[in-house]
Amino acid sequence: MAALLAGLWFLEVLDQLSGNALDTYGIHARQVDGLPEIFTAPLLHAGWDHLASNSLPFFGFGLLVLLGGLARWVVSSLVSVVTSGLTAWLLTPAGTIVLGASGLIFGWFTYLLARGLWSRRPGQVALAVVILLVYGGLLWGVLPTSSGVSWQAHLGGAVGGVLAAWGLHRRDAQSRRPAPPVHGYR
Repeated sequence: MAALLAGLWFLEVLDQLSGNALDTYGIHARQVDGLPEIFTAPLLHAGWDHLASNSLPFFGFGLLVLLGGLARWVVSSLVSVVTSGLTAWLLTPAGTIVLGASGLIFGWFTYLLARGLWSRRPGQVALAVVILLVYGGLLWGVLPTSSGVSWQAHLGGAVGGVLAAWGLHRRDAQSRRPAPPVHGYR
């Protein structure tokens, strides 16, 4: 996660040195040729303040998801990036460029919350409760409260995190359920 975060900062250095030329690789809302940028937009930021505000949650939530295994980190990240990007592409006003890691961060955030629900593992439930108590105010970010902030990407990422947790952990809960009683008839 430290290497990925350093990569985000390196890209912002390049973006600043190029006069924000990398910002064109953000999501171009409602333009079909802007769809591939759903994969590059989370790597780019609209300046130092934007990157700084995303850095701690990017590292923290990303690390907590990664501790659950690389495969689950990759799946939850991809699902969150795709749902965040598609939602931003579809719901953001045309002519807008959306960029930043916050959709992915919202995906990891809700993944960690929902994972506790489906896995029912005491440690994951406890972690979800702590995260909700400390960062629960983030959930307001899925509503259109501030101009210049992509609530659309936040909402899509949050939905993606829940979907990823459901897909990856519902079997955990099913495997812990007691088998239904078998009644034999003669």
